[in-house]
Amino acid sequence: MIVRMNSKDVSRRALIQSAAFVPLAALTLSAQQVAQTALTPAQMKTLEAFIDRLIPSDDLGPGAVEAGAHIYIDRVLAGPNANEKDSFVQGLEAMDAYAKKTHGAALAELSAEKRDQVLTEMLNTQFFNRARRLTLEGMFSDPYYGGNKNFAGWDLIRYPGPRPAVAAEDQALNVEIKPYRVSAYGVKYGH
Repeated sequence: MIVRMNSKDVSRRALIQSAAFVPLAALTLSAQQVAQTALTPAQMKTLEAFIDRLIPSDDLGPGAVEAGAHIYIDRVLAGPNANEKDSFVQGLEAMDAYAKKTHGAALAELSAEKRDQVLTEMLNTQFFNRARRLTLEGMFSDPYYGGNKNFAGWDLIRYPGPRPAVAAEDQALNVEIKPYRVSAYGVKYGH
């Protein structure tokens, strides 16, 4: 899947549609990982520059950075996917090194167009595919896990949220369902 990087690439909608499901890691991440981090501030800056180009803010709504996908990725790499941390960090560093080699600056310091060029060169790498998948998880998983801040991902795909009960009027066809802006884990967790 090619991400939207310019008007000729696949649209944001196509990127979102490619996210068929949220893997188990997104559903099992413990709240105890909130204080743990996997990435350094420099690595986080590179990650933000990367995911900002995968799902940028546009007229449809906030992008991956505003939705906190990078926070989700950091937490999952500190917790259930800790075994991936080293290879993920190597991928981030390789991408940053490539940006410095080809454009003379770190990825985060490049213009959007030059970041797109770097990402285009990385499209067929294992790192790109894994980082893309984690970004989608962070964009659309339950806010409890650190991403989907302010329900930005759910609003984007018009997912109303989990419901403890559904009234008859919410089951009617062709009716706009009012969002239920509550995490599956409830208000007591700050969502």
